Order: sequence, then C-alpha cells, then structure tokens
Amino acid sequence: MLTAASVSISMDGKGAWRDNVFVERLWRTIKYEAVMRAYDRYLAFCNGGRPHSSLDGRTPDEAYFGAQAMATAA
Repeated sequence: MLTAASVSISMDGKGAWRDNVFVERLWRTIKYEAVMRAYDRYLAFCNGGRPHSSLDGRTPDEAYFGAQAMATAA
C-alpha cells in the first residue's frame, strides 16, 4: 500500500526500537496512566457503590467505615 503510493518507510527494519524510541515511551506512559486512572475509578466504584452479598448488601466502605464509626462513638 505504501510502496504503491511511493511513500518511503522510515524504519531501519522489522522491530527496530531506535526508530521512535521517544514517541513509543511517551505512548507507553500515556497508556499506563490511563489504565491506572480507570483502575482507580473502578476500585472506588467497587468499594463505595457496589453492594456485596457477603457484607449483607452493604458496600465495603459502609462495612468498614460504618463499623469504625460505631466503635469510635462507643
């Protein structure tokens, strides 16, 4: 496809990491940070907004912080 359009490919060869090492590192960082943000949102949802049957229908935050608040008040 590229050769038919007379476009030259700017890579040394197959899998040459030196070609775009800085751009590849940038994209790796961006993807890693996006995955971590998504994980943090999901973890907050699981702990604060998703009831669990093993906790009698309470969220983990309600089970943990609710018990802690009662112990502090007593």
